[in-house]
Amino acid sequence: MASAIYPSLRLRPTFSSATSLSSSSSSGDIKPRPAVILPGLGNNSGDYKKLEVTLGEYGVPSVVAAVSRLDWFRNAAGLVDPAYWRGTLRPRPVLDWYLKRIDDAVREANELSQGKGLSLIGHSAGGWLARVYMEEYGNADISLLLTLGTPHLPPPRGVSGVIDQTRGLLYYVEENCAKAVYTPELRYVCIAGRYIRGAPLVDKAVDSDVTVGIDGGEAISELTIASNKKTGDSSGPSFRARFVGQGYKQVCGRADVWGDGVVPEVSAHLEGALNVSFDGVYHSPVGSDDETRPWYGSPVIAKEWIHHLLE
Repeated sequence: MASAIYPSLRLRPTFSSATSLSSSSSSGDIKPRPAVILPGLGNNSGDYKKLEVTLGEYGVPSVVAAVSRLDWFRNAAGLVDPAYWRGTLRPRPVLDWYLKRIDDAVREANELSQGKGLSLIGHSAGGWLARVYMEEYGNADISLLLTLGTPHLPPPRGVSGVIDQTRGLLYYVEENCAKAVYTPELRYVCIAGRYIRGAPLVDKAVDSDVTVGIDGGEAISELTIASNKKTGDSSGPSFRARFVGQGYKQVCGRADVWGDGVVPEVSAHLEGALNVSFDGVYHSPVGSDDETRPWYGSPVIAKEWIHHLLE
């Protein structure tokens, strides 16, 4: 079945106490699919303990792939691969250790699923690594891939000052992994955050609003970029916006875009998936605050996407 292009949704979370949607109280003996949580780059399993608790409150059993912060130093093995320096690195064998951790977690979750299938929740790099896992190990047991702030798209080639931080890994994923779909059998849901808009190091006058889109004419987000002269703001963008913007530029080729503080919104969406953006959502559980700086897994945000795991 051909993948469909779904409109992007931009939502503003409501900061109120969540009403439990636990299946135990609303749907009798029907229980949600178990979820496997895949940590992002530099994160460890313990960073997702609170998300596990939140999912449990909705009746969703979960397993976090066993990853420590030290495990990420295994990726340094890629430095001895000539492909790293050419920018043509492949996920295997350098990331075999992570794929094995996913497989271990999937096997554990399958014992809970009773044949109902699984949901994968990939945070940051865990989202595109989930796609590699599905390509290499198969997706027969997987009904949903929900990604949180995942940089799915490789940076554009030939942009001055932009270096592919994955050294070719995202180009490999784009060219070799299955395209996103939203079908009854398998659904991709890609969630992005709009926490801060970046800014270039040097101001450039822009005379019109800019819409960033994907193939098919679908608008992902509307980014209004104005010069100091146009806004009348003599102070200009903050140092923080310029600093964050340089990070965004390395991911998507542009600094003046919205994102979650690490991953640009435009990079976190995929053609063919159901794409959703949340205002005010920070990238990581590390450094987040559930009240003033919530991340994707904070209870007030999770309640806005939990229904995808319950359907």
